Amino acid sequence: MNSSGHPDWGDTWPALRQEAHYGDRVVTCFADRPRSLHAMLQEAAVRNPDGDALVCGDARLSYRALLEQSGLCAAALAARGVQQGDRVALLLGNRIEFVVTLFAAARLGAVAVPISTREQTPGLAYMLEHCGAVVLVFEAELAAVLPAPAGLPQLRVRVACGGPAYGAESFAALLCPATPPAPAPAVVAEEDTAAILYTSGTTGRPKGAMLTHLGIVHSSMHYQIAMGLGPADASIAAVPLSHVTGLVALITTLVRAAGKLVIMPAFKAAEFLPLAARERMTHTLMVPAMYNLCLLQPDLAAHDLSAWRIGAFGGAPMPLATIRTLATQAPKLVLMNCYGSTETTSPSTLMPAGRTETQLATVGAPLGCVEMRVMDDDGVEVPPGTTGEIWIKGPMVVPGYW
Repeated sequence: MNSSGHPDWGDTWPALRQEAHYGDRVVTCFADRPRSLHAMLQEAAVRNPDGDALVCGDARLSYRALLEQSGLCAAALAARGVQQGDRVALLLGNRIEFVVTLFAAARLGAVAVPISTREQTPGLAYMLEHCGAVVLVFEAELAAVLPAPAGLPQLRVRVACGGPAYGAESFAALLCPATPPAPAPAVVAEEDTAAILYTSGTTGRPKGAMLTHLGIVHSSMHYQIAMGLGPADASIAAVPLSHVTGLVALITTLVRAAGKLVIMPAFKAAEFLPLAARERMTHTLMVPAMYNLCLLQPDLAAHDLSAWRIGAFGGAPMPLATIRTLATQAPKLVLMNCYGSTETTSPSTLMPAGRTETQLATVGAPLGCVEMRVMDDDGVEVPPGTTGEIWIKGPMVVPGYW
């Protein structure tokens, strides 16, 4: 791949260069980029200080307020002994506190560990012990599934959201202005782990993929640049924020764009449509079934979706009938298929704009800093049209498992 990236993207990408990371891995990188998650939030707060960063129900946080609240949360965590490199687990649904805690951990140079709220006690106990979490921020309604304190001696702090829980302090206590001032942002290396996402294979225990600042920044820039996202854009998070899609394709990508992220606690098509109209939604990333559920709503035409311009999807093919129906209901909407994994920090390929309907059999083209090959069992590249194993290279590929 040359310095201009994959030819299907033309001159989409800014300057690229080769860099050595994770030892001797030479990868294509964006020459000009933020160096950490916290740096991305700082830049957004400068670019769009009074613009909405997060909306959830009646609550709204500007970028200035998000930076301030994450600073208060970081100060409180530091006062409770959290240091650079410590793991902060998030057993939270889709709520503003998830994002605040994520960036509080980033400010301290700590490692966020999002865990699905569907996880049960044995899995929780394994993940919390395996990563050595010192803090757990959790949904109060999930208190009954938490492992007993005796089995997790390193878990020093438990914080409940959404109500009281025995043995835990409230999240509001972390935002108390009486807390000592937030420490200066930690100096982190780009290759430092920013988040651990546990992903299950076909056998064995879940594995903790280590998402680095370098990887998250590059994936966020891939989405933001390919989709042309900026401060005027608004997206709805209708998928779990604890998944790599919610974490990277939505939270950090919208922060990179300095745009608005509207958080839905759970996807319901009947609530999604009026919310999209009210917040002037311009962008989504959902699975095809969610688009279909929207099209089945009897009052679809009553909602003004004229601002909706990007409809990203992944996880399954988009039926041609759905594509054509969406074209009639939202004429400005451009569908973009995405392909990636937890281990690639979300996107590896994305469909260039305007190509989805004519190229249904593909998940798009490799993004600017991504190299892909199809290899045989002996590690030799196969000719076009030949079945093989996909190999992916780039700064967003995780260095390994925890």
